[in-house]
Amino acid sequence: MGSMNLQQLITFSTVVSEGSMTAAAEKLFLTQPAVSQQIRNLEEELGVGLLDRGARHARPTVQGQLLYDYARRIIQLTQQAQAAIQTMAEGVQGRLRIGTLNSLGLQLVAPSVATLLKHHNRVSIELTYEDVGEILTAIGEGRLDVAILPDIGPEKAEALGLQGRPLHKDEMWLVASGKDPSLPEEIRFDQLDQRPYVRLTEKYEGFDEGFKSLQTKSGVKLNIVFESNNVGTLKRVIENGLGWGYLPAHAIRKQVRMGRLTQVIVTDLKHTTNVVFYARDTSPAAQLIDVFFRVLKQGVSS
Repeated sequence: MGSMNLQQLITFSTVVSEGSMTAAAEKLFLTQPAVSQQIRNLEEELGVGLLDRGARHARPTVQGQLLYDYARRIIQLTQQAQAAIQTMAEGVQGRLRIGTLNSLGLQLVAPSVATLLKHHNRVSIELTYEDVGEILTAIGEGRLDVAILPDIGPEKAEALGLQGRPLHKDEMWLVASGKDPSLPEEIRFDQLDQRPYVRLTEKYEGFDEGFKSLQTKSGVKLNIVFESNNVGTLKRVIENGLGWGYLPAHAIRKQVRMGRLTQVIVTDLKHTTNVVFYARDTSPAAQLIDVFFRVLKQGVSS
C-alpha cells in the first residue's frame, strides 16, 4: 500500500463535503482534472473505490465514508497543532465571554473553544447562546467580549463601537427528509406551500428580509407545523419527515452528505450570509480576543 499524504486527504474530504469534484476544485483553487487525479491516486494506493460518481454528485462508498471520518480527524488535528504552536508562545491568560447563535455555536464555535482551552490553562471561557438583539445589547453594555453573528452591517457595528472581522460564508438551504421519494429537485418560492413548513426562528436578518419580501410578492401561505430556535431539534424533526424548512448549510452538510436530509433548490431565493467575529474596539482582553479569532479562523476554514 502506498502512503497517503495530507493534501490528498484534504482534497478527498473537500469532494465529499462539497458533494462534487467541480465544487471541490473551486473551493481548493485547483482544476477539476487535478482533483480527479488526486482521488484516482488515492483509490489506487488503497485498492478500493472511494466515491460513487454520479452526473451531479460524488457520494462516498462505505470505505469512502470511513476514510472521510478519519481524514476529518487528521486534518483537524493538524490544524489544531498549527493553531496551538502559533498561539502557545503568546502565553495568554484571562476570561473571555462569547455570545453567539445556537445554530453557529455547536459546529463553528465549540470546537475552537476546546482547542483554545486545551493549550492555554490560564484562560477561562463563558459561551452564551442568545438571539442577535440580546447579544448586541450585552456586548454594547460590556457584558460580552466577543459576538459571533450573521453580518449586522457596518453602520450598526460602528454605532455599537464594534470591530467586525469576516469569519465564514454560509448559505441557507431548504431541506427535507432524505427518505421522501417524491421530493422535487428544485421548486419556485411560490411552491413552498406544497409541504408543511418547519421554521427556524433564529434571526438571519438578510435572509429573513428576502424571505418575507418573496412571501408578500407571491402571496404564498405556509402551513407552519413546527418552529424552534434550536437547529439540532429542527434537523431531527425534518429528518423524521414532518415537513421541509430552511437551515444554515454549515449545520446540515453532514446529514445531506449521508442522505438523511435532501436539499431542494429554490430557484428564486438564493442566500449567502457572512458570519462575522465582532469585538469592542477598546476591549481590555484584546490579546486573548486576537488569539481566539486566529484559532476560530483556522477551525472554520477546514
